[in-house]
Amino acid sequence: MADYEDYKEEIGDVLYDYGRGLYANITNRCPCRCEFCIRDMTDSLGSADSLWLKREPTVEEVIAMLKEWDLNAYEELVFCGYGEPTERLDDLLAIASYVKENTDLSVRINTNGLSDLINGKETCPMLEGIIDSVSVSLNQSDAEKYTELCHPKFGPAAYDAMLKFTKDVQRYVPHVAMSIVGVIPVEDIEKCREIAAGLGVPFRVR
Repeated sequence: MADYEDYKEEIGDVLYDYGRGLYANITNRCPCRCEFCIRDMTDSLGSADSLWLKREPTVEEVIAMLKEWDLNAYEELVFCGYGEPTERLDDLLAIASYVKENTDLSVRINTNGLSDLINGKETCPMLEGIIDSVSVSLNQSDAEKYTELCHPKFGPAAYDAMLKFTKDVQRYVPHVAMSIVGVIPVEDIEKCREIAAGLGVPFRVR
C-alpha cells in the first residue's frame, strides 16, 4: 500500500493541517471565480505545500490517506481546498460516511452553497446523518454585487440558489453558518449580517 508521501507525489496535497482541523482538498473545480480567492494568491495553505492537484483522488485513495493520519489529533474533518467540495458530492459523502463510522471526528463542509445548481437536483437531504456542519460563503449583500465579486458561471441566479441552500440545509444538518470576506464595504458587511440573521444562522467575517 502506498504511503501518504507517495500519494502526495502522484496527486498533490489532499490532506492538510489548518488550525485544529484536518482538511480534505478533493477537487480544484469550482463554478465561481471569486476576486478574493486565496488560490489566486498562494499555492500553499496550512501544512500543504500546494493545494493544486495533479488529479482528483479516488474515494479509496482518500480513505487510505486518512488511515495513515493520527486522526485523534483533530476535532473535525473539513472538506475545503482549492475547489468547491460539492463538485464531488457523492464522493464527499462516501468519504464522510467512512469518517463518521470509524472515527469520533465531526465533519464540516465549507461551501459556496451552489450544490443544487452544480448537481442539478436538491442536495440538502443527502447530507442528513453524515455532515455535522456546513459553512456557506455569503460574500455579498445582493445578487448584483455577488455576481460582480464571485463571477459564478450560473449568473445572478446563483445568489438566490445559495440563500435557498442555506435555508434548506438547516433541516438536515445540525450546525449551519454563513461567512463573508472582509474586503467588502462596511455597509455591505452589515447587510450580510442581517441576511444571515434573517436565515437564523451564525455569521462571521473571515
